[in-house]
Order: sequence, then C-alpha cells, then structure tokens
Amino acid sequence: MRSITKLELQYAHRFYKFQGEAQYLHGHTGVLKIEVEDDVTPQVNMVFPCNEIKKIAWDVLQNFDHALILREDDPLLPVILGVYEEQGIKDGHWLNTMKGVAFHTELATAYPDCRLVVTKESMTVEGMIRIVYDLLKDKLPIAKLTFKSGANKASQEYMPDTHFERCPLCGVKLDRDGKCPKCGYIG
Repeated sequence: MRSITKLELQYAHRFYKFQGEAQYLHGHTGVLKIEVEDDVTPQVNMVFPCNEIKKIAWDVLQNFDHALILREDDPLLPVILGVYEEQGIKDGHWLNTMKGVAFHTELATAYPDCRLVVTKESMTVEGMIRIVYDLLKDKLPIAKLTFKSGANKASQEYMPDTHFERCPLCGVKLDRDGKCPKCGYIG
C-alpha cells in the first residue's frame, strides 16, 4: 500500500543553451508528489504518516523553495554570486531562516545561505525527479515521484528495495538504535 503527500516549491531558473522561451530567467510554482510504499503498520493502520514524509523531504527540499536554480556552466552563476557578495548576502543573512540542510550530490549542490542550487543539467521536471530521488532514496521507501511545474509534468515509478523499521506506536522510521525520534518508543 502507499502513503502519498505533496509539497509546493517556489523557485526561479532558466534552461541555459535552450532554444526557446525557457532560456530566459523565470519562476514557477512546482508541485512534488511523493508516494511511499510498504506494509501497513498494524497498530497505527498506515504505511507512513504523511506529515512525516513531508518533514523528512522538506528538511532537504526546502533548499529549492524561494531559491534560484542554475546549471553549473551557466554564465549567470558567477554574476549572481558577485551581486550577492556586493550585497553582503552570499554567505547568508540573519533573515534567511528557511534554509534546508546543505547537500552535494552528483546531480546538484545546495548553498542554503544564498538560496541557490547548482545543478549538473538544466532543471527540468524530469531532472527534478532524478535529484529528489537521489536525495531521498535512503530516507523513504519511494514508489513514485511526480513533479509538475507550469504546464510540464513528469513522473517516475520505483521499486522500493528498502524496508524501514517503523515505530509500532506512530509509524515513524526508527533510528539506528531502534528508537522513535517522534514519540520515544524503543524497539
């Protein structure tokens, strides 16, 4: 069975070297749907609490919210960083509190202090799905990801090959020591 949740992300990007409208800097509201699959935990009668899916995903994905997403070879990148440096916001600002956990993968690197994500390739809906899966595959038993941005939409199904030990009281994934980070249950 599956538990399903959605997240909204507001971001700006462009498709560098693209021949069309998307080569210009523009913004979107993206909607990410995450479907996780596993057995139903009997006592809580659910696969995974949707608010916990959201929390786990948001810890990393908030880096994309109200952020600029550029390809690593985009000539705008050094210009933007130069402007941020001039403004004194490149290394953060005390009002920048909606920051995710910094990450560096083969596909993307997040710089939360300056609300910037640098990607290996243009951030299409298909590219976002690959990035999200790469970031969350070890944290959630993902069965399907769908990302819609403007008129564009893509989805990818996966075979969750990881079974997570979950709390029998609230359904949350237990930590390495068998303890529930939400309710304190010890397995």
